[in-house]
Amino acid sequence: MTLSIHQPVLKVTDLKKAYGAIQAVGGVSFEVRPGEIFGVIGPNGSGKTTLFNSMLGQITPDTGKIELNGQDVTHLGPLELNRLGVGRTFQTLQVFGKMTVRDNLIVAAQEHQGTMFSRMFAPSDSNLGDKADALIDQFHIKHVADKKAGELSYGQQKLVDIAMAFMSEPDLVLLDEPCAGVNPSLVGGISTLLKDLNKTRKGSFVVIEHNMDFVMDLCHRIMVMVEGKVMAIGTPEEIRANKQVLDAYLGS
Repeated sequence: MTLSIHQPVLKVTDLKKAYGAIQAVGGVSFEVRPGEIFGVIGPNGSGKTTLFNSMLGQITPDTGKIELNGQDVTHLGPLELNRLGVGRTFQTLQVFGKMTVRDNLIVAAQEHQGTMFSRMFAPSDSNLGDKADALIDQFHIKHVADKKAGELSYGQQKLVDIAMAFMSEPDLVLLDEPCAGVNPSLVGGISTLLKDLNKTRKGSFVVIEHNMDFVMDLCHRIMVMVEGKVMAIGTPEEIRANKQVLDAYLGS
């Protein structure tokens, strides 16, 4: 796949965040191109989560800059970022267990359009319903669309959770460990699904994931973080061939 070299969807410049004497993120810079699936890997404590939370607006970096489609969004919160075209998933499931799968997707779109009150109490919208049904078909979960999300298997809930991130038709989706806790038999299906979404919806993804086979198969480029800094950025082939990365993280 040939990626655009035009203005990046996401640009992070010299981002730093410290907690007391601990430098969690120490001057990280990278860009995510239009239509790109960008992976972030690194050992525990490498700063991946702090970086992700900064990009999601959950924490404010000490210094540095985050730009979305050329706009400075460094100090914006999660809802503001969502309305600007950022979708996201988290390590822990964010589904509403007592609501149907279809209503979970509708509520996710209402978050993009309104307030937390509308997320919880607004009635179903026919236009949002059509959009939800399209995603339900694409995610192959039509057979459970009318079931309560809490009744589904963990893997099925994970699919619902990911689908919710796409309901607002985002330019950028941040996926935090999409394979965490998922049965290995479903991992390949999630990879195929994300590739299909990347092609059909033309969005860019940033993926944090510990499953190396998944990241290497899915991502166009990968950034390796160690001790809060960027060790390397490159294609999967370049990362596999990088001796410094092999020694520090992947294992030679």
